[in-house]
Amino acid sequence: MAHIDKHTPGTFCWVELGTTDQDGAKRFYGSLFGWTFVDFPIGPADSYTMFKLDGRDSAAAYEMGDREAGVPPHWNLYIAVEDADSAAARAVELGGTVPAGVFDVHTNGRMAVIIDPTGAAFCIWQPKQTQGIGVMGENNSYVWADLSTDDRMGAKKFYEALFGWKLTPGHGKDESTYLHIMAGENAIAGIQPGEMRKPGVPPHWMPYFMVADTDQATAKAQELGAAVYAPPMMAGEGLRFAILADPQGAVFALFSPVK
Repeated sequence: MAHIDKHTPGTFCWVELGTTDQDGAKRFYGSLFGWTFVDFPIGPADSYTMFKLDGRDSAAAYEMGDREAGVPPHWNLYIAVEDADSAAARAVELGGTVPAGVFDVHTNGRMAVIIDPTGAAFCIWQPKQTQGIGVMGENNSYVWADLSTDDRMGAKKFYEALFGWKLTPGHGKDESTYLHIMAGENAIAGIQPGEMRKPGVPPHWMPYFMVADTDQATAKAQELGAAVYAPPMMAGEGLRFAILADPQGAVFALFSPVK
């Protein structure tokens, strides 16, 4: 496994599921990815689930409450920062919004939810006791993220200014194609081209989880109650992916290299 003890600022560091059925999510993702879990009480009747892979945190989940009434189940993606207050203030300067302000999560870290100028939500995380997920880039773990938005150039301007990312198309291609997000020398995410956008779908970030075989994992997910939004297909010559929704409706993607 690719074990990680600390995340570089400007990189994705945590993935968290907001769901309407926490126990159902534990069964689904436990069966699909082999994740185990530990529940931590966060209120009289609520708990926060830490998913585990190889003994390390691989993701998390919570059951949505009244504060998120009307919001469908979804995955939250977190980006590491050195100073959450400064990053949130800069995001506002660049046209983003911070609907709930910046706040501490016990002694684990400091965070904020940010809505970018195109309408996509993400979180920032200033680590204290909790650095983030401890395994990624291996089978059954988080590996990539895509942004889907109608305003790709607006997103490019915002994220490059906020995190210092560089957004570039593939070699010999123009900016109407898939944009690769570079954090320093490392490719960490992308922005989908317009033809991948479905009409009426709000702007959003989507996580990818690496699997040994996308076709087999998609079939297993369907058996477990998932819906397939995009069946397994090739992305270039060496990558295969599929887009699904879990039984509660949270959208995610599967990804596998083709040898």
